[in-house]
Amino acid sequence: MSEQRGNNPLLQLVLVRFREYLREPEALFWSFGFPILLAIGLGIAFRSKPPDVAHVAVVSGSAKSGPYLEALKRDRGLAVEELPADSARVALRTGRVAVVLTPNADGGVAYEYDDTRPDARTAKLLANDALQRGEGRQDVVGASDRFVREAGSRYIDFVVPGLLGMTIMGGGIWGLGFSIVDQRRKRLLKRLVATPMSRAQYLASYVVSRFVLLTIEAVVLIGASVLLFKIPMRSSWLSIAAIVVISALAFGGLGLLIAARSQTIEGVSGLMNLCMLPMWVLSGVFFSSENFPRAVQPFIKALPLTATNDALRASMLRGVPFAALWPQLGVLALWMIICFGIALKIFRWR
Repeated sequence: MSEQRGNNPLLQLVLVRFREYLREPEALFWSFGFPILLAIGLGIAFRSKPPDVAHVAVVSGSAKSGPYLEALKRDRGLAVEELPADSARVALRTGRVAVVLTPNADGGVAYEYDDTRPDARTAKLLANDALQRGEGRQDVVGASDRFVREAGSRYIDFVVPGLLGMTIMGGGIWGLGFSIVDQRRKRLLKRLVATPMSRAQYLASYVVSRFVLLTIEAVVLIGASVLLFKIPMRSSWLSIAAIVVISALAFGGLGLLIAARSQTIEGVSGLMNLCMLPMWVLSGVFFSSENFPRAVQPFIKALPLTATNDALRASMLRGVPFAALWPQLGVLALWMIICFGIALKIFRWR
């Protein structure tokens, strides 16, 4: 009996999947190293830091240059210097300053800046506000600032669930699709069909191996993010694990569907890129999908990566209960059922 259990086709096929994976250092890097390095890079680039200082130049030679210079220096968000007209315009062209202020003969001021640069527009607004206050302007409405810099509102908090969703998608589509087509191209599928192994066991071995590897990948990525960047985990690990499992099944079905008929590596690579690239752009991995026009939002919300990212962010960052995620989970379940159903019907073994 123990010998029969040791020769279980599903167990042996799963072990084969692991051996294939471990023999490819590139796969290990892209699965574990790349998401963590990307999270570290983005976390450093968008870390919490003091507001940027806007650089402003005041053209010298006018009676108003001195008072304007003093008024601008009172604003800590401005770095101000007084320059001759020619030097100020050279500094503007080379990007050393964002705005040049030239006092007019009538007591006004002219602002020179590139209005296509967001930093220049911000510098102009700050400089104008400082000048108006310096000239005695009184604000009609009193205002105060309250800065929010807590875990959950940072860019790194937003991007880590997106990276996890991208990892799930890549593992499901590339992990299944590429390997199946490679074995079909080498005529291994044809030989395996002739063995006592059932076809269901062969396909199940891919699903089981991807679940195990994906669990490790998710724990490593989330664990590194929590340790390095204090990413909040406002929901239970069980809820997040369930989202990961359902997402993996949806993308596994999509990967199986893409590989169901493909005969060449070039062909399946093109299909996988055609499927994945729109989701990388539209599904809110690195920036919110709400930036796209309202007319295309229904299409974007129907994508499996959008549903995955939205569910992970809601669970991890806002602590939304698992039951309240039914719209995103419903989208994933629909993709899973449709893709697996079609793939199993049209799958080509030869």
